[in-house]
Amino acid sequence: MSGGADSIVQFDNVGLRYGTDREVLSDISFTLYPGSFYFLTGASGAGKTSMLRLLYLAQRPTRGAIRMFGHDLITQPRKALPEFRRRIGTVFQDFRLVPHLSAFDNVALPLRITGMRESEIAKPVNDMLEWVGLDHRAHARPATLSGGEQQRVAIARAVIARPEILVADEPTGNVDPEMAVKLLRLFEALNSLGTTVVVATHDVHLLRKVPDSLIMRLDKGKLSDPTGALRYPPKRENIGREARV
Repeated sequence: MSGGADSIVQFDNVGLRYGTDREVLSDISFTLYPGSFYFLTGASGAGKTSMLRLLYLAQRPTRGAIRMFGHDLITQPRKALPEFRRRIGTVFQDFRLVPHLSAFDNVALPLRITGMRESEIAKPVNDMLEWVGLDHRAHARPATLSGGEQQRVAIARAVIARPEILVADEPTGNVDPEMAVKLLRLFEALNSLGTTVVVATHDVHLLRKVPDSLIMRLDKGKLSDPTGALRYPPKRENIGREARV
């Protein structure tokens, strides 16, 4: 398998099918490196969401091998997966906030799940809400927030535990173009702190907004990498190039 010890994620000949249907992903091989920013593009139905489900460990592949954080995930028992998931932040297009909880409590949720004491929660949550520009909306419930505000709460919740990987599935799909750029800037800021970021989008205009990004393109469940950008550590001459299918 390509990649080596410095990689954070490695897929080797991964295939995925649901039930007895044809494969929705076929022979997917790539390597992600710590601190890099990736866009995953492709038409509707290309397999982007399925690929992300594999990345944030909501789905196991039908075949092939996946290594993450230096571990072979195929051989890991299901009871071991939550520990890996805690190292991954996930942002969805439809936000998936808990409706009866305030913005503060939504962001605090991952910390409470890990057992952090209540006395230790307030500062990091308030700091995170300030980081996304919503400290003044800490006590608001999701229904009273705009789409952009809800997505920023979802981002704050995804990164409050300082994940090593952030996976975002069409995170700008329900916001206007100006807010989409603001959300991308948040992802860039997180990436600058060392988090590997993977953003799935069908909006080709966004790809030019992050010049240091690498681009994966899916087409009918297949991924190719003619530039080598996804199999070898990123080099400056590869930054911003597209790995086309």
